[in-house]
Amino acid sequence: MFRKSLALTLATALSSAAIVATVRAAEPAPAMNDSKPAMAARFEGTRISNKFAGAKANKGYVTENARDGKIVLTFSDDFVIPDTPAPHWQVVDSAGNTYLLQRLKIKGDKVNQTITLPAYIHDVRKVQIWCAWAEVNLGEASFQDNAK
Repeated sequence: MFRKSLALTLATALSSAAIVATVRAAEPAPAMNDSKPAMAARFEGTRISNKFAGAKANKGYVTENARDGKIVLTFSDDFVIPDTPAPHWQVVDSAGNTYLLQRLKIKGDKVNQTITLPAYIHDVRKVQIWCAWAEVNLGEASFQDNAK
């Protein structure tokens, strides 16, 4: 029993370390002597995705808003977080870059229903629910017309 628990704890820690390294590697390095301000969200107003479709995430949608020059994503009230070990926010931009972000379930019964994207993500084509433990896409919702 103890060995299984230790092995699972070690596997989870190694998986988390690999995810952090992958996310940090995806973030572009800051340019030297770059006096330009960070690029703001490329749209104004609100966009609503289509319905989530996938094996585990298949209810609800995502709303995208521009707030203070950043992109803010929010799940609809009917979205159900999949009952999996480690569901996370993951977004894909118009260039096909994938960004693994925050975990959906947090301590206790709390949920990350809204997320403000980092400044280096300039647009969103798809929102995916990614299980970091099993490394599988649980479902995704896409935006029909991407910001130009």
